[in-house]
Amino acid sequence: MSDPRDGHTDPSAYALAREWWRKQRWYGRATRPLNRARLTVELARRQAYARGVVHGEALEMLRDGRLEIGPQVFLEPGVWITGGPDARVVIGEGTFLNLGVMVAASQRVEIGAHCMVANGCLITDSAHRYDDPDVPVPWQGFTSKGPTVIGDNCWLGANVVVTSGVTIGERCVIGANSVVTRDVPAHSVAAGTPATVVRTITYP
Repeated sequence: MSDPRDGHTDPSAYALAREWWRKQRWYGRATRPLNRARLTVELARRQAYARGVVHGEALEMLRDGRLEIGPQVFLEPGVWITGGPDARVVIGEGTFLNLGVMVAASQRVEIGAHCMVANGCLITDSAHRYDDPDVPVPWQGFTSKGPTVIGDNCWLGANVVVTSGVTIGERCVIGANSVVTRDVPAHSVAAGTPATVVRTITYP
């Protein structure tokens, strides 16, 4: 359906079919064998690996420098990496993104080296706007509180959400199903919705 603000609220069946096909091609492009091969080559140049389809704009972002991936990064099937034209995503050396992890950036998302991100996590620096009652939420664009940064050697449990403008210090553990809405100091274990520090990690 088109934007009601442009006066075209009842498109023809042909226009709807054309729009459906355009979106089908766009969202399905990562699954095409040639694009999968191209992504494999781009990752291999960086000594990184993907075990299946990586959705989103990973290929385009690698090629134009909006995505930096360190050596020995491993991406499981279903990882989704997406970013706007001015966005930047950095994934540090040796980091592992498990099944279905989504990284979405409008400004900057940085994941440090040697991190483990469990299945189903979302790491983002933005959220949909919803403040205009006259416009459907999907058409309102995004808002951001600033870059989202995860330090080195962090472990995020399954289904963790890290929201806009958050910094997680190095060597932190975030419990499964937590929603991180504020900074977490280094060497901390945090859990809950919103996530709070439950203990500090000490070393012998």
